[in-house]
Amino acid sequence: MAQITLKGNLVNTIGELPKIGSQAKDFQLIKTDLSTSSLSDYKGSKVVLNIFPSIDTGTCATSVRKFNEKASALPNTKVLCISRDLPFAQNRFCGAEGLENVVNLSDFKEGSFGKEYGLTITDGPLSGLHSRAVVVLDENGVVKYTEQVSEIVNEPNYEAALASL
Repeated sequence: MAQITLKGNLVNTIGELPKIGSQAKDFQLIKTDLSTSSLSDYKGSKVVLNIFPSIDTGTCATSVRKFNEKASALPNTKVLCISRDLPFAQNRFCGAEGLENVVNLSDFKEGSFGKEYGLTITDGPLSGLHSRAVVVLDENGVVKYTEQVSEIVNEPNYEAALASL
């Protein structure tokens, strides 16, 4: 379990992020068109997993905007923005913002992605949602970088994540 904070108050996650050098676990998540997507769909591409509690918070929205902006210049790289938001909310946000360089995926059905990747918050007001984290994978799905953001209201380290590509 990881210990993080929400506005200075201690909260816990269900586990730890995948280890650098390990093979990322496959997953089944829901796209904004309600079709299913898995990690294997992106094999052969570098992948940035931008994970957050909800698209409808300022920091989460900022992370999606920043990765969208930076992803457009990255060759052979996909940015997957993952939360437990409904696909309709994710689609509304990206449509309103004109964001086309990221893929939004929802773990709303069972939360299995959050459990498998050790991200599910287990206590506090955001219990059941994902913590803020970034996981970077190479073209073969090997974990190259992870960041469990220690304070949920803070942004991830974009430069470190992108430098690992």
